[in-house]
Amino acid sequence: MEFRHLGHSGLKISAITYGNWIPHGSQVDDATAHATIHAALDAGITTFDTADVYAGTRAEEVMGAALRGQRREGLEIFTKVYWPTGPGVNDRGLSRKHIMESCENSLRRLQTDYVDLYQAHRFDYETPLEETLRAFDDLVRQGKVLYVGVSEWKAEQIREAVRIATEMGFDRIISNQPQYSMLYRVIEADVVPTCEELGVSQIVWSPMAQGVLTGKYLPGQQPPSGSRASGGEGAQMIERWMRDDVLQAVQRLVPIAQDMNLTLSQLAIAWVLRNPNVAAAIIGASRPEQIDENVKAAGVALPDDVMSAIDYALGDLVITDPALTESPNPRP
Repeated sequence: MEFRHLGHSGLKISAITYGNWIPHGSQVDDATAHATIHAALDAGITTFDTADVYAGTRAEEVMGAALRGQRREGLEIFTKVYWPTGPGVNDRGLSRKHIMESCENSLRRLQTDYVDLYQAHRFDYETPLEETLRAFDDLVRQGKVLYVGVSEWKAEQIREAVRIATEMGFDRIISNQPQYSMLYRVIEADVVPTCEELGVSQIVWSPMAQGVLTGKYLPGQQPPSGSRASGGEGAQMIERWMRDDVLQAVQRLVPIAQDMNLTLSQLAIAWVLRNPNVAAAIIGASRPEQIDENVKAAGVALPDDVMSAIDYALGDLVITDPALTESPNPRP
């Protein structure tokens, strides 16, 4: 496993990070989820990402139970706050009330005294940014949070957060968690340059474009039974890629991967990790054996000619418009 610093901090995380957005607490039984997390541990993954809202808070419970008994100092546990976790008007957003209460609930579900990284799951336009950052800083000073980050924030929002934290002496954010893949590159225009300047790393989700870049979806054919595209919340995310022109382009990547002795999944993960501002790629899995394949992408160096060949294969299907920085789906 390869390890990288997260932002301008001393924290090192595994370049392949395990995330449990879709499967845990909803799609697979707890025994399978635990086996998958243990497979991730066996493969050298030390960094685990979740959120309070995943599977209606069940995902945190599953992760906490699976990691119970592990040496806590050898793990980096990340979670998030923002989306509704209850029926009340204050059960959402980035107010001080919701942040403090949600953190306590996440710690209880994760069965830990602290989280290594606490992330604002989206930007809250209804709460003063100073209030949000002060609440995060208080959690750091209480020892319940070691580092703070954000998810799917725009470049100007990240810059303003760093400015306020610097002026007020708050703990600064060290990470952003955006969608990023060969097919979805909107962070490259503004977010990455801003973050490189400010010492903020990317922890990217969906490096395989919700599974499309694995090559398992074929043009003109129905999605495999039980796959993400076959139904549920995952199907909403993957819909934009389930076009024949996209699926045909993905098949053009097969010989490129073969020449590198890689699977398409490994090629996709290695591609995002080639970006120096990316600290980690988040992978998910519904079966333990999926872990073994994906972790082999850590440390793979893609030469310039391979990167050019990938660009040529995908052509104008790549999404680069910064106006699409925020995902249309509320959950990753």
